[in-house]
Amino acid sequence: MSLWIIMRLIYLVVGARPNFMKIAPVVRAIDRRDDLTYKIVHTGQHYDREMNDVFFEELGIPAPDVYMAAGGGSHSQQTGKIMVAFEEYCQAHPPDAVMVVGDVNSTLACSIVAKKLCIPVAHVEAGLRSGDLTMPEEINRLVTDSISDWFFVTEPAGVENLKNEGKSASAIHYVGHVMIDNLLYQAGKLASADISDCETVTFKKQAAVNGGRYGVVTLHRPSNVDDPQTMSKIGAALREIASELPLIFPAHPRTRNKIQQFGVDLGPRITLVAPQAYMPFLNLWKDAAVVLTDSGGLQEETTALGVPCITIRENTERPVTITEGSNVLAGTDPVRIVAEARKVLRGEGKRGGRPMLWDGKAAERIVEILAMDLA
Repeated sequence: MSLWIIMRLIYLVVGARPNFMKIAPVVRAIDRRDDLTYKIVHTGQHYDREMNDVFFEELGIPAPDVYMAAGGGSHSQQTGKIMVAFEEYCQAHPPDAVMVVGDVNSTLACSIVAKKLCIPVAHVEAGLRSGDLTMPEEINRLVTDSISDWFFVTEPAGVENLKNEGKSASAIHYVGHVMIDNLLYQAGKLASADISDCETVTFKKQAAVNGGRYGVVTLHRPSNVDDPQTMSKIGAALREIASELPLIFPAHPRTRNKIQQFGVDLGPRITLVAPQAYMPFLNLWKDAAVVLTDSGGLQEETTALGVPCITIRENTERPVTITEGSNVLAGTDPVRIVAEARKVLRGEGKRGGRPMLWDGKAAERIVEILAMDLA
């Protein structure tokens, strides 16, 4: 008697480059099974010309099965276009489940569509809360978690947040972090990566000639870069830090434009470069003396590798990076930012430890739970 295995189909929704980093470990975990299959659905929220064959080869995943080109416009326009396109596709080709990751507009839009079509929703990175309702990402997180069926959580605070919001304990799964799965996977491939002609490699070589130490800066949040006073204060702090430690700043064109528009003087010891691909950027920040950032993902990745991180925000939805990791929340006060950087330069920066279950196996746990529940 033959035993038939039913393959359950999961749509993996991505809308921007960081989402691919998060679903890549899930793709690799599903590929090792014979009871699940997937389609990668790219909403087109962000168009990225760097997403070529090499990009997907580095991640160890295929290119998207579906590309919807639904990006552009305001938050509402973008969310609406994604919802219409995703609804049409799900109605024509219904899956057994939809997985959304993180907190971008695609996460919100596709979870709403799936739930209204009675398709169960899995949210990866569920339960994160900053408490700041002026952040679009916070709205996306709250709404997505209000209707999801599986909550895959990266840190203990996420579990507590979801319980406090009345979610069933049986639906909450503390599994670790797929972003760290991907980080460890990519770090293992870094030695053989061809990044020799990147400008960040040139910067590192020059830094080595001058003592070897350097810092890395990333800034992109509207609360920082869109406000002239805040951006000027941050720029003054960075300029003061750079007088003691050369800084490299991969700046998104929008951030660079705001720096120019507001007349922010970063001084001669901050090197502005274009946004970097994953491997060159990893090669850059992993050896930095300190990372100064407003990025949520970089707070977590620096914690995973023990790199001192100074977060230039008034809040964080990733508190484990502070309580256990290498992150310090400095706010936007230039005095505090400089003081924390000088602690690092004196050898007093936080190294912390890697949080529980940040071991590179989060995707395997997620896929195992989905397989059992969908069987």
